[in-house]
Amino acid sequence: MRSLIRKYAEKLHRDRSIAQGRVGIAAKDDVMLTDGAPDLSRLAADVLSRLSCLGVVAASPSLPFAEFLLRRANADAKAIVPLDTETRTFLHDIPIVRREELAGDPVRAIAAHLSNRKGVIAEGVGIVASGPVTLEQAYIHYSSVFHAAFVKYLLDALQAGFVLPGEAEAFRGFRETFLRPLTAEGLSFRPGPFDDPEEVLSEIRAVGRYTVERGLVDSFFGNISCRVGETIFISQTAASLDELAGCIDPVPMDNRSTTGITASSELLAHRRIYEATGARAILHGHPKFAVAMSMLCEEKDCPVKDCWKDCPNVRMLGNTPVVAGEIGAGGLAVRVPPVIGASGKAIVYGHGVFSIGRDGFEEAFRSMVDVENRCRDEYFRRLDARGQSKSE
Repeated sequence: MRSLIRKYAEKLHRDRSIAQGRVGIAAKDDVMLTDGAPDLSRLAADVLSRLSCLGVVAASPSLPFAEFLLRRANADAKAIVPLDTETRTFLHDIPIVRREELAGDPVRAIAAHLSNRKGVIAEGVGIVASGPVTLEQAYIHYSSVFHAAFVKYLLDALQAGFVLPGEAEAFRGFRETFLRPLTAEGLSFRPGPFDDPEEVLSEIRAVGRYTVERGLVDSFFGNISCRVGETIFISQTAASLDELAGCIDPVPMDNRSTTGITASSELLAHRRIYEATGARAILHGHPKFAVAMSMLCEEKDCPVKDCWKDCPNVRMLGNTPVVAGEIGAGGLAVRVPPVIGASGKAIVYGHGVFSIGRDGFEEAFRSMVDVENRCRDEYFRRLDARGQSKSE
């Protein structure tokens, strides 16, 4: 268990989702085990002692976005409700615990919220997340809250501007020092098409790791596949893309066997994309600016309420189509395949990017990088234009 605690602490640092040295992890084994910053480790252990779960992560995020969302929320708000897919599917909403509530018994306050939610934002503390059955779940839930807060804050800042003291300066620091140039350079891709299953598995493992390392997906979300003849090699559901050894399923295109039971929930979408495009490789990630920009719509007086699943329109971000659709066997398996062939990429509302490679993964990876860079550029173009019009 101690090795797992160290593993997930290292992953949080590598993901750049926590401030340096500001994480505490607690896990129940035969005894309570903790590691990390003393104050946060103690908090994690005390919260865990009040819950029926295996692990807790408490950390100060590397960015102040979650704290800003809490402070920007209405005084009587009990939670923030991001509209990205990860929140809708896994978090539902994110409880916020204000200083007044923490002033009495902070452990009790946080534990009360975690008894029916996977993560909370605690004012002045950071993000606290639990893992009911595994320590990995606590890591995943922390990452999900960080991702959801990141995306929601991007949207709120663009739509409402900066309203808190120090907010504009903090965002400038994020833009100038936190963000890194996003590129595919320095990565090695095998030329396709592939015939040897072992070569396929090796390439999927490598590209999955690249996707995480370059920040195109958080925690264990996203999926990847390669078609060889009439077989789709696809990552398993709930598999971490940077740890795919033993987590890739060979599934017949005609679904004649039960091997697809453990495959990614997006298997149907992958199959239909292959049928529609003749591609050999598919990559699906959740790059944050693409997720945020997909949720901006210029329609006025639109009757659609659940945009993420019911919007019938195909919008364009540059040359990339944006469609709505439920994950799994829902609408995106219907709406992505018809639009992805022309440009080799598509964005699903609030969910992320699908990209294809006609022969191998290099084209798919570079397409995803291109989409995220274009969305990043468009976001800052709009933000700068908003600031300029306000100053005038």
